[in-house]
Amino acid sequence: MSMSKREGEKQSDLWVPTTDLARSPGHPFYERLNKILAEAGFDAFVEQECAPFYATKNGRPSIAPGIYVRMLLVGYFEGLRSEREIDWRCSDSLSLRAFLGYDLSQNTPDHSSLCRIRQRLDLETHRGVFTFVLKVLAEAGLLQGKTLGIDATTMEANAAMKSIVRRDSGENYDAFLQSLAKESGIETPTRADLARIDKKRKNKASNDDWQNPNDPDAEITKLKDGRTHLAHKVEHAVDMDSGAVMAVTIQPGARGDTQSLPETLSVAMENTMALLQDPRSAQHLSEQPLSELVTDKGYHSNDSMTLTAAMDCKSYISEPDRGRRDWQDKEHAKKATYANRRRIRGGRGKALMKRRGEILERTFAHTMESGAMRRAFLRLRDNILKRYLVHVAAFNLSLVMRTIFGVGTPRGLRV
Repeated sequence: MSMSKREGEKQSDLWVPTTDLARSPGHPFYERLNKILAEAGFDAFVEQECAPFYATKNGRPSIAPGIYVRMLLVGYFEGLRSEREIDWRCSDSLSLRAFLGYDLSQNTPDHSSLCRIRQRLDLETHRGVFTFVLKVLAEAGLLQGKTLGIDATTMEANAAMKSIVRRDSGENYDAFLQSLAKESGIETPTRADLARIDKKRKNKASNDDWQNPNDPDAEITKLKDGRTHLAHKVEHAVDMDSGAVMAVTIQPGARGDTQSLPETLSVAMENTMALLQDPRSAQHLSEQPLSELVTDKGYHSNDSMTLTAAMDCKSYISEPDRGRRDWQDKEHAKKATYANRRRIRGGRGKALMKRRGEILERTFAHTMESGAMRRAFLRLRDNILKRYLVHVAAFNLSLVMRTIFGVGTPRGLRV
């Protein structure tokens, strides 16, 4: 009996009929997801939204917009950090090829194609995809929209601290320190001299003075793990009943919570209005959408209190200990603050505060950690937001999949 060789050592056939090519039976998770998207009319919607960005006759045949969005969805479901990883995974996997509609005789889109499509499609088109998925959730009865929880986290930017330059002169950090040393009388400063001068300076990493030329939108801030790095601020507005993300914003990394709150609330209101304008999704929403707001004490301020009161929204915002306060000429803020204080001490407020950490942090755990978006591999805020909107839309789709299929990601079927 002769010893057989490994398959890789056999001589390849010169011609292989397409009927003999390996085929995947399809992944049950992705097959079910494709069925949900087809029933909702996803591909027709995306093609209609993207039509203004495509020429009718000129150029080579383009990649279908539905395939582009599906590849970004794969980034969340497979936990892939960059578009290069998405490109490789889709090309390598038979089940993902079936999900995209490609067989072995066709090349899947590469990462450069994903990049070009993302740059050509505007931000509003990506927002439209996010809103479309919200409507799918609403029609599935997974969106109430009454109680909104808001929280934020940091996303590490694709830019290095050692590359920052002065906003006024364009000097890098070392050149700036050397100029300071010469002004102090040291003509030829050593590394020890520069370190000593740098140690004594105050506000040495101020965003008012420094920026990264590769990503001017990134700001110097402290990350969740304690490191100081260039970052963006990601803020979620979450439906506290279902855990679905109703709005996403990416803002300057050093922006305070009280400053970022109005923008996120505005986006949440726009998305809610879009849901209410669709009769199929409006019938499943609460009769009082966005009537309650839950956040932590970082969002507590006079402006936040008056804003929520003006929106006729009951706030449940943890109040920091500020001691005795002066309310002179601040009657509206006083009334709203006292009403918020009464609510958070009641039974409803305590229950929401207990649920807040679980629901809000879960969205970041899935999108940032297991979804692998803690670090950005793109630059410029709007450019990152385009991919992140589809990324969070995939998280919302996972809630639908969990109720229908029992698991929210294909990795859940491995156990």
